[in-house]
Parts: sequence; structure tokens; C-alpha cells
Amino acid sequence: MSNAFDADLDVRGLNCPLPILKTKKQLVVMEPGELLRVRATDPHSVIDFMAFCEKTGNDLVEHSEQDGEYHFLLRRKSD
Repeated sequence: MSNAFDADLDVRGLNCPLPILKTKKQLVVMEPGELLRVRATDPHSVIDFMAFCEKTGNDLVEHSEQDGEYHFLLRRKSD
């Protein structure tokens, strides 16, 4: 996972739909093109984030899982 990101969101311990809702709220205050790292523990978050990015036009740059923790790197879409 890349170390270069503009904001970091920790939603570990939260279950659907809270990780997506908090991500959506964070992306609103970010500039287009900025990167957001999200850390989650919900096993369904991979599917949720893929669907969220497809629906909203934000870019899921990369995602990984290690020891039950999921990391996502999202690029905020251009307006």
C-alpha cells in the first residue's frame, strides 16, 4: 500500500454501512484528485468500497488485506 495520501480515515471496528458513510463524508471535504486512505475491519468492506467507487465515480486506486485489516486508497473524483 502506498504511503502517499492526503487524508487518513480509521473506520476499524465499524460495520456496514458506517465505513462507506464516513468515507463519503470525508471525500466531500477533500479536493478533486486527493487520495484518501481508509482502514477497516469489516470483511464486507471490499465489496462495499468497490461498489461505492463504481457508483460515485471515485477511483479505488488500490486495496489490500493483512491480518483482518483492510486498507483502501481512494482518489476523489473531479467535479
